[in-house]
Amino acid sequence: MDFRGGGGSSGGDLHDGGSDSHRRRKRYHRHTAHQIQSLEAMFKECQHPDEKTRNQLSRELNLNPRQIKFWFQNRRTQMKAQHERSDNCVLRSENDKIRCENIAMRQALENIICPSCGTTSISDDPYFDEQKLRIENAHLKEELDRISGIASKYIGRPIQQLPPLQPIHVSSLDLSMSSNNNNNFRGTSLGLDLIHGNNSSGLMTNLPLNAPTAGISDIDKSLMADVAANATDELIRLLQGNEPPLWTKSDAAGRETLDLESYERLFRGSYGRLKNPNARIEASRDSGVVIMSGMALVGMFMDSNKWMELFPTIVSRARTIEVISSGMMGSHSGTLQLMYEELQVLSALVPTRQVYFLRFCQQIDQGTWAIVDVSYDVPHQESPFSSAHKLPSGCLIQDMPNGYSKVTWVEHWEIEDKAPIHHLYRELIHSGLAFGAERWLSTLQRICERFACSMVSGNSTRDLGGVIPSAEGKRSMIGLAQRMVNIFCSCINPCNGQQWTTISGQAEYEVRAALHKSMDLGQPNGVILSAAATVWLPIAPQIVFNFFRDERTRPQWDVMSNQNPVQEIAHIANGSHPGNCISVLRGFNSSQNNTLILQESCMDSSGSTVVYCPIDLQAVNIAMSGEDTSYIPILPSGFTISPDGRDAGGAASASTSNGSSSAAAGSLMTVVFQILVSNLPNARMTPESVTTVNNLIGNTVRQIKSALNVSGDDGR
Repeated sequence: MDFRGGGGSSGGDLHDGGSDSHRRRKRYHRHTAHQIQSLEAMFKECQHPDEKTRNQLSRELNLNPRQIKFWFQNRRTQMKAQHERSDNCVLRSENDKIRCENIAMRQALENIICPSCGTTSISDDPYFDEQKLRIENAHLKEELDRISGIASKYIGRPIQQLPPLQPIHVSSLDLSMSSNNNNNFRGTSLGLDLIHGNNSSGLMTNLPLNAPTAGISDIDKSLMADVAANATDELIRLLQGNEPPLWTKSDAAGRETLDLESYERLFRGSYGRLKNPNARIEASRDSGVVIMSGMALVGMFMDSNKWMELFPTIVSRARTIEVISSGMMGSHSGTLQLMYEELQVLSALVPTRQVYFLRFCQQIDQGTWAIVDVSYDVPHQESPFSSAHKLPSGCLIQDMPNGYSKVTWVEHWEIEDKAPIHHLYRELIHSGLAFGAERWLSTLQRICERFACSMVSGNSTRDLGGVIPSAEGKRSMIGLAQRMVNIFCSCINPCNGQQWTTISGQAEYEVRAALHKSMDLGQPNGVILSAAATVWLPIAPQIVFNFFRDERTRPQWDVMSNQNPVQEIAHIANGSHPGNCISVLRGFNSSQNNTLILQESCMDSSGSTVVYCPIDLQAVNIAMSGEDTSYIPILPSGFTISPDGRDAGGAASASTSNGSSSAAAGSLMTVVFQILVSNLPNARMTPESVTTVNNLIGNTVRQIKSALNVSGDDGR
């Protein structure tokens, strides 16, 4: 059918081929139903036919190939327009739905009630609130980009995508941060701080009065990041490498010591050294298996409070000054912190080692982390006793298939003593054992064994069954004993502003005392007198430890028991060593039938402690029933036993720049008593209290020496 345009023309125009009107005329052709059906069938098979197919269709349908080509073009355009109209309808419907939800949410927000104050939240300008959120979101994105850049610098490769955000619920007791499915501690609190209340453990977190708490500039943070990165490179080489031979076996025990000449050649100029030529170097390395997953250990190491609770016999105080970089979400990798800590030897004769340092965590590989510590100079922060500079130190933590971890530890110090070291501890400190890697690792292994034992629901073959009725009662008793040990360790090194005072000096030992006010929950309120004395014994530490922990020999040294025998009525195993246990003792023929003795003994290769305190029967029943024990007042006393630093062969145990004596080895025993002097907060040390303490310590030392067949002339 022909359609003609330009109406009003005469019939003669049809024969005038040269006229403009003829050239403007167009001839349209409408396809038949058969043609359209055939074209639609071909379109379903192929929307873009080639020239050969178009020619074939033109012959079959009696159409021009150009008509075939244009029909397919128009059909594709028509189908695209249909799809767009359908998508627009769907989007319009979703937009209407979202708009309705938005209106409902706005109405709900207008009527929201604050759970704290009970008032409604009124927003005068919703647009302003939205803009505020957008600005905050932009700031957070900038912060995320900055932290990702820092983390990628430390990891050594760009971060493509952060891990998905997962809700993390971590209490102060939670150690279940491991991603290892074989972790035996998953989902369970290990009772790390079975200590309730504020500072009831006696763990002081005081800092020096002029310690920096804030105000670190961006330039300082950049410098700290560079120092941490360089320290990480050095530590990893010390932990993993042995080229040139950096570590050598120093004695028959297989202790590894650092070859200082090889170290200087390899790391010459890495870090500044103390200017005093008398400064000495302490360097040691040790490795072992720890009963805890790597991720759980990393989380505890990066928390200053849990760090103190992991090492109560070594770390007397610790605090995070400022978090320089918080690392990646869901992982501590890339976290950089400025920290302060005081390290102790459990004796009043040895001052604490105070240091400001950077702690950096980096995940080296899947299941492998490096924790790096390196000193960072803070102006006007120096110890009056020694200048301690911590060279790159720390540990490498590697996950094992059974949920355990292999830990390799390096301690590297540069020390300038500003005051003479007491002669009893000179060999121990100069040998590097006092603050060396072996002490850190053996303490970590023992504490992790303690946590594992607290999770065991059944009784050990060495436990006295039937006395503690439930697993909750067992954990409560372990928590009470842990709090007792923490208070004991913290009293040996008083907090800032309190110093030991020598109240008597004898040829064999000197007695030092300190007063402090106690207002903490879980300790008697009033003024407490702490007194300590250290004695050298020509006996192996293991023998001395066995003597103190055995209830059968207790009447030979406990002057408070009036030589009455005691009986163990409850026993909780605390580790693989038989001496690591908690005991409840009852005295025979005692006038105080309602008073028992709570005792914990623990031992590792670095030393041992026996801590005890009197406790009434009602408090023990409360603990054994699994109830809260944080309010039970305890005032512990006890003994610490450590090697004197002399090896049988006379070899030092760690790299030092000073020599050590080759005399016969023995033990350093420190006896510590705590006495409630008065319930009055302003009480002072009186001559009567001094006499009482001197007599108490003197009689105890004499009875110990007599029982161990040590003459009064044996000493150093």
